[in-house]
Amino acid sequence: MASMNPSPQVVQGLVSILEQKSLARDTYLLRLEAPLIGQMIRPGQFVMLRLLGGNDPLLARPFALYDTVLDDQGRVIGIDIVYLVVGKATSRLAQLRAGDTVEIWGPLGNGFPEPAGPHVVLVAGGIGQTPFLAHVRELLGGRGYAGAAVRRRAESVRLCYGVRTQAYAAGVEQFLAAGAEVLLASNDGTIGHHGFVTDLLETLPRPDHVFGCGPEPMLRELAQIANRQRLRCHLSLETPMACGVGICYSCAVAIKTDAGWDYRRVCVDGPVFDAAQLHW
Repeated sequence: MASMNPSPQVVQGLVSILEQKSLARDTYLLRLEAPLIGQMIRPGQFVMLRLLGGNDPLLARPFALYDTVLDDQGRVIGIDIVYLVVGKATSRLAQLRAGDTVEIWGPLGNGFPEPAGPHVVLVAGGIGQTPFLAHVRELLGGRGYAGAAVRRRAESVRLCYGVRTQAYAAGVEQFLAAGAEVLLASNDGTIGHHGFVTDLLETLPRPDHVFGCGPEPMLRELAQIANRQRLRCHLSLETPMACGVGICYSCAVAIKTDAGWDYRRVCVDGPVFDAAQLHW
């Protein structure tokens, strides 16, 4: 990896694709040879990827860490990201194969905070499960990240995962193997609960901490549930962004302040926010 550092904490350069495979309908896992970023990144952080060979699309795209990649000796050699094909950039990304090259910079943003207690619920909608596999492994003591020692941070982790239809459910086996209990929901009833994924949260024993990622309407509803039930809740926002390092201000969101509200940049102040701080 040829590195050019915009800051001491960010690595930028070209990386090779080690593997690309389909996980579900229009959903792919991309494995990148990025040992420097892999050694530094924490669950909840993200990277920016830019396609080479043209300026359409011109801008990079943000992708959450799905997990780090280890070799046979347990050394970090890369990272996995999981994405859904939704536009021109991800359509082109899905055409790449092992040996192809992309531009990357990261790790970016903040990671997930320590849980407020031993029982954790993760709520994911759409492609919102992508930040949570590494989070599950860290919480349950399966792996350490960014040089941190492996330690168990939670007794139980439940993943509530909602999709449009069964064909879009991606990575369920990996979450089960990591030790999470998985509860599914779908809009059309083809898998799990027929309805919204947030319905599942209200059927569970009261958790100590809730983490969410997914479409904004789902996150807004999750924040309201957390407020009603007085639950500690952090949300990972999927706000579009252009630079990832706080320069362009394209990803600003409204945050409550003592004076009313103000803007914060998702890329540097997030993407993980306390739900109680967000001004919907």
